[in-house]
Amino acid sequence: MTTTTATTSTPTPTPASTASVTKSAAQSVLTSLSTGSGVDTDSLVTNLVQAQFAAKNAAIAAKTAALTAQISTTSTLKSTIAQFSTALGTLTGGGTLQTQPVSSNASVLGASAIPGAKVGQLSSSITVSALASAQGARSAAVADRTATIATGKLTLTLGTATYNGAGTAMTGFTAGSGTPVSIDVTDGSLDGIASAINAAKSGVTASVITDADGKAVLSLKGTTGAAQAFTLKADDAGSALNQFNVGVNTGTLTGAAANAQLTVDGVSVQRSSNTISDLVSGVKLQLNAVSAGPVSLSSTRPTAALAQAVSDFVDTYNQVYAGAKSATDPITGDLKSDTAAKTLLRSLQSLTTKTLAPGSSAGAPTTLAQLGIATGRDGTLSVNTDTLNKAIAAYPDEVEAMFATTSSNALGLQSSLSGISLAASSSVYGLGASTTRYTKAQSDLTIEQDKITTLSDAMKTRMTQQFSSMNSKVTAYKSTQTFLENQIKAWNKDS
Repeated sequence: MTTTTATTSTPTPTPASTASVTKSAAQSVLTSLSTGSGVDTDSLVTNLVQAQFAAKNAAIAAKTAALTAQISTTSTLKSTIAQFSTALGTLTGGGTLQTQPVSSNASVLGASAIPGAKVGQLSSSITVSALASAQGARSAAVADRTATIATGKLTLTLGTATYNGAGTAMTGFTAGSGTPVSIDVTDGSLDGIASAINAAKSGVTASVITDADGKAVLSLKGTTGAAQAFTLKADDAGSALNQFNVGVNTGTLTGAAANAQLTVDGVSVQRSSNTISDLVSGVKLQLNAVSAGPVSLSSTRPTAALAQAVSDFVDTYNQVYAGAKSATDPITGDLKSDTAAKTLLRSLQSLTTKTLAPGSSAGAPTTLAQLGIATGRDGTLSVNTDTLNKAIAAYPDEVEAMFATTSSNALGLQSSLSGISLAASSSVYGLGASTTRYTKAQSDLTIEQDKITTLSDAMKTRMTQQFSSMNSKVTAYKSTQTFLENQIKAWNKDS
């Protein structure tokens, strides 16, 4: 805890306090000199100084206000176009605008479209006979997981294995082509052995589980697939690490390594994982359970979602466009001379005629204009619903491609809008650079205003001193005048 000690010291006069003292002293002198010249010196000096610098102060105030408006408008434009791009990216990346595969039994077989893939004509029959599984093993229970058991080296080897009927023991093992992994155990506790196995990153993970009796067990888990069976052996046959060996007729297994087995359109296949992306074109399959019979795959078109997306895009575009157009209005726009803002406006205007789906079939729409999105005289967009619906019905894949994610279509609508947003935020040539420029100009104006304030204060001090001196002289003249008047009156009275 810190403490603060209060100290008393003589304050150093600041320019503001010095000016105040000078003003107070001058006014005191004038007061002590009685009526003096009869001129309100304080008001006169203030008015004269204000008049001297009025034009410069007004110009700086006007420029400051303009720059503040430009900075605010620039920030708003950048934020608006960025939010537009992000919202479109979220929409296109969510999968709702892409034809999706449909499984007749999702509890057995899940299916999703690979981004950018065309699955509109999907029709497959799949039977799941077995799921892919991973080999597991467990050690005997240890009373204290932190107590040192032994240090040394373990060797882990991957390959294929055969198991007994219950899958609780390995009956045969053939090493794979990979190099066996040497595991250096320096912390000989159960926790240390598990950490050493995990640090090897061999595809086998280890964890320590506390059983119902409070004792600890080393649990090992491999990767799914028949070729991912493993053996674990201590290099030193006499080491206490041998109790963790896993191999033929050694160790207790909790699972066997096996491939998934399924039939796709009459063809029997195997895969090492329950997540499969190379069997049905454009579809990622998720095997969840063994099926009692064939599961059919079909597809559904996002017709309504595409139509709604186009409508939402047009509505949002019109709001963004209105902001950019207002900001660049040649008469009233805060950014009427800003190159980056004008570039943003032109980029938005070009979206409807830009090719968004290159390589489409002959006659298919490739631009927003061909989808029925028209540009009005004021630059805003509108949708011809009939034209849009006909385009979606006749060319669903091409329309989907326009709204595909950036990774699927580098020239699509999302990619194009993202490019506009990035250009607008650029600190080199975009609105980011404009913000930097306006902020610098505003800082320069602050410095200029400080200089004028300094000159103004100096002039006020000088004029106050001059008028004080004048007032003193006028007072002296009045005193002499009064003396002479009284003398003359006395002379006249004597005569």
